[in-house]
Amino acid sequence: MVLVLVLSCVLAVSADVLHEDIHLTACSDSEKEDLYGLDDEELWFADFKKGEGVYPQPDFVDHNRYTDPYQLALAQQEVCKQNLKLKREAFKDFKEKKVAPSTPIVYPKDEVELGQKNFLICYVGAFYPAPVKIYWKKNEENVTTGISSKPPLLNQDGSLKQFSKLEFTPQLGDIYSCSVDHMALDQPRTRMWEVKQTGPGVGPAVFCGLGLTVGLLGVAAGTFFLIKGNECS
Repeated sequence: MVLVLVLSCVLAVSADVLHEDIHLTACSDSEKEDLYGLDDEELWFADFKKGEGVYPQPDFVDHNRYTDPYQLALAQQEVCKQNLKLKREAFKDFKEKKVAPSTPIVYPKDEVELGQKNFLICYVGAFYPAPVKIYWKKNEENVTTGISSKPPLLNQDGSLKQFSKLEFTPQLGDIYSCSVDHMALDQPRTRMWEVKQTGPGVGPAVFCGLGLTVGLLGVAAGTFFLIKGNECS
């Protein structure tokens, strides 16, 4: 049995507009997570493999800077491991609840234009416990580059959700897929997404047809009055 301990707290909310400022610490025998976020947006996370903290937002964004968060994350991991040990002893006879993730949702970050770089987002929601394995394919071939995945985020009901992002350049007919695997699944669940030609809007065709119709009516009316004028002369 894999036991994951997740500690999460709401740091601040506004009285006028509800915002959720969270700090999440999670640990298991093989995984460690520590992050700060605001309204499901990840503001900072600890990269324990590299031994540093990461601000994932672009450079032009005005970052919320935290005071020495990586050292705090290391200290929180020690606390988490001690709590995990106590919880494991307390729940050693408890049957672990497993919630399988639903089929992923795949959508582009921006409007798709052929030949223009974009991102595909894969959303995996409502699973427990962590981790899940998310992987991408293009035309049935595994994709290993251009992928970034965020740590799991906590839902209000105690389940977890996770996002994965794939950088791609859309070409007509390419088929992408995002698959998720989890200990509660017998086999991975997959969502397909195909690059399709985006047709022109109906606006230009409507206006063109309307202009042609008005023009033809004008010609017919002119011809009618010309004939009537010749009959009267």
